[in-house]
Amino acid sequence: MNERGPDPVLIVLHQETSSPGRVGQELTRMGFSLDIRRPPLGDALPETLENHSGAVVFGGPMSANDEADHIRAETDWLAVPLRENKPLLGICLGAQMLVNHLGGKVEGHPDGLVEIGWDPLKPTREGRELMDWPEMIYQFHREGFSLPCGAVRLAEGETYENQAFRYGDNAWGVQFHAELTQMMMQRWVTRGAHRFTLPGSQVGREHLWGRFLYDRPVLDWLRQFLDMVFVETPARAQSVLDRKAS
Repeated sequence: MNERGPDPVLIVLHQETSSPGRVGQELTRMGFSLDIRRPPLGDALPETLENHSGAVVFGGPMSANDEADHIRAETDWLAVPLRENKPLLGICLGAQMLVNHLGGKVEGHPDGLVEIGWDPLKPTREGRELMDWPEMIYQFHREGFSLPCGAVRLAEGETYENQAFRYGDNAWGVQFHAELTQMMMQRWVTRGAHRFTLPGSQVGREHLWGRFLYDRPVLDWLRQFLDMVFVETPARAQSVLDRKAS
């Protein structure tokens, strides 16, 4: 931290119109500035996070298994925050790239099912010891991921088992989307409507109605989660890993 406040958080987005949404809003409220980069549009990622408080890698319509140069380069770049032990949060695609980087596997459901809409979320024992979790969470993905070796599962889902995990002191991955503002959800429902016919997907009105029913606990969780990732020391979360190993 410098005299002007904490170093900025690196925000990695994957489309020209993408937004950090409520994650960006909450980080700003917490006193962080945002350094926004879009690798698919040619933005370079820093060689070190020495001047950053951490990084958040967001989602996107592409697959973590795509052969595009920016996907491979970004997946390799995750070695930087891991090596420097800086807070790293991967959301959906970001979590899947982290899994690939750690030697795990990203793939679709064997029955072709997707998670698009509101689905139940079940914390594991380790997850419950860290914080309270919402009972329902918003999803928008066609692939899931295995649990990387050495990672601790924090939450589970019904269609795709692995929904949240922690790796090492400061790396976190979540499959779901707590970052969406109301406007973002409306945009996703409009632009992603062609996916609502996929097996397991909910129709658009259920996305929007579910927000009124389920969103307040999601926002409460997000605030608590970001505070733990970017403000608290890793000591409390580390105790979970210690118990897991014992």
